[in-house]
Amino acid sequence: MPDNTSKTKPNKFQSIKGFYDILPEHTPLWFKLEDTARRVLAQYGYKNIRMPLVESTDLFVRSVGEHTDIVEKEMYAWQDALNGDKLTLRPEGTAGCVRAVIESNLTYNGPVRLWYSGAMFRHENVQKGRQRQFHQIGVEAFGFDSPQVDAEQIVLLARLWRELGISDVELQINSIGDAHERAAYREVLIAYFEQHLDSLDEDAKRRLHSNPLRILDSKNPRMQALCEAAPKLIDCLGDATRAHFDGLCALLREAGVAFTINARLVRGLDYYNRTVFEWVTTKLGAQGTIAGGGRYDSLVERLGGEATPACGFGIGLERVFLLMQEYGVVADDAPDVYLVNVGELAEKAAFALAEKLRQAGLQVVLHAGGGSFKSQMKKADRSQARYAIILGDDEVNTQQVSLKPMRADASDQQQQFSLDAVIAYLQIKP
Repeated sequence: MPDNTSKTKPNKFQSIKGFYDILPEHTPLWFKLEDTARRVLAQYGYKNIRMPLVESTDLFVRSVGEHTDIVEKEMYAWQDALNGDKLTLRPEGTAGCVRAVIESNLTYNGPVRLWYSGAMFRHENVQKGRQRQFHQIGVEAFGFDSPQVDAEQIVLLARLWRELGISDVELQINSIGDAHERAAYREVLIAYFEQHLDSLDEDAKRRLHSNPLRILDSKNPRMQALCEAAPKLIDCLGDATRAHFDGLCALLREAGVAFTINARLVRGLDYYNRTVFEWVTTKLGAQGTIAGGGRYDSLVERLGGEATPACGFGIGLERVFLLMQEYGVVADDAPDVYLVNVGELAEKAAFALAEKLRQAGLQVVLHAGGGSFKSQMKKADRSQARYAIILGDDEVNTQQVSLKPMRADASDQQQQFSLDAVIAYLQIKP
């Protein structure tokens, strides 16, 4: 009897909300972004370090701050069922980098400049330029207390924007002082906001006694006038802190990097002191910060190391990618050659020829799976290859190939070459 049992088609899996695929059509621009960043970082002497995605939860509680949005609401944290460890997918990179510096004693022989890249994870509202898995390049310098390194990192970013073809980004800077200055300012700020309790939103009321500086960073339109009128931390700095900030400003002016002093800029993490900065754009809506950072001179000691001054920043790669698209930046990953082959002899010969071409440094797509000459040429055209090499059984017997230019701006015509000659010709063509 026939089997009439209906077969249910399995449900398709979809990516988790806030986690997304970077498809091949977008990876060339990602490569351009990443390769340019690597080159610029090397120009400034920064060395790559690679840390794990998972760290101890306590690392982020102690570094980022117990009363930050990241720790309170956004971390992907769990208890390992195998050994009971409390673990977290990294929400930012600085804490893990500091842990690695301490654990491997990387500053034993003096100051170091480091950079890293990779995925970070925060459970927050998904919108353009803000995902739950996102990617950053992080840059950290350990052992430098001079404002020269603060300025160096800002100038590095200015160079990166130029080389990526990005303009109209604004640099905002501020100094949030040292711990004792912030402690005194904190009491002044609490007293100010307590005089305006009726004007505070729920988020501000929650932060009033735990992290009042973060109120200044409120995005609530109803809070803007109140925050603007608040006492300014920069007006409460001591002589040493003020001299450090003035030194930074002088170096930026000398380098020709324009900036705005934003007295409300505090950054969202507890470990910052003195210099804080952000690069912002108006072209991405609410997610306008594309890079930000500052100085964190007490963090190494707070995490168990020796007292070590430090400064660093993070670049939001998704946002920079969107900005590159906004400016029409393009990246080409088209192959040099699409190898068309028709016939049994040609199919075998094409495989060997493709390897010879790759050995010569060329990017080659070998047509596989048969098909007519016409259908293969259509695929060659869709590949955006510079040239099509046409190989049939007759060409195999005569040890010749046809080379057809595929770009509209190509000035050369279809030509016949020997196998060795075609490789030499392609190597010298721009």
